[in-house]
Amino acid sequence: MLPDIRMLVPHSGQMVLLDRAVSADADNLCAEVRIHEGSMLAGETGVGSWVGIEYMAQAVAAHAGWLALQRGEEVKVGFLLGARKYEASVPAFALGSVLRVHVHRVLQGDNGLGAFECGIDIVDGLVNAATATVTVFQPHNVNQFLKDGNVG
Repeated sequence: MLPDIRMLVPHSGQMVLLDRAVSADADNLCAEVRIHEGSMLAGETGVGSWVGIEYMAQAVAAHAGWLALQRGEEVKVGFLLGARKYEASVPAFALGSVLRVHVHRVLQGDNGLGAFECGIDIVDGLVNAATATVTVFQPHNVNQFLKDGNVG
């Protein structure tokens, strides 16, 4: 059984956009989000597919959090550096749909830089409704980095 998603991401309150972690291992995590009227950024018909990049980023954060908990460490803040070739085949994720957000770590340097291949599937619907490569950075000492930009 995986921990509550709120234990895995360094977000709080309504800023946690994912509902739960479905599976995780050393290089992968799958999370789920249900689109409903109360969803953050929801409009009349759903959530714009551009929000998918944040779903992906939070799934990457959940993966880092899961790994930290496996090592007995605290969950730390990381930074989304960017996304390469974010593509969505739908204009919005419709109200009532359930999304599966898959992240796969393809690169992780000792310096905290990483790259993840990400995808969003609509359960009972479209596979690969959105895809991207997400690059992230998690400094060893977040507080020092935020203070003076020192990554060492």
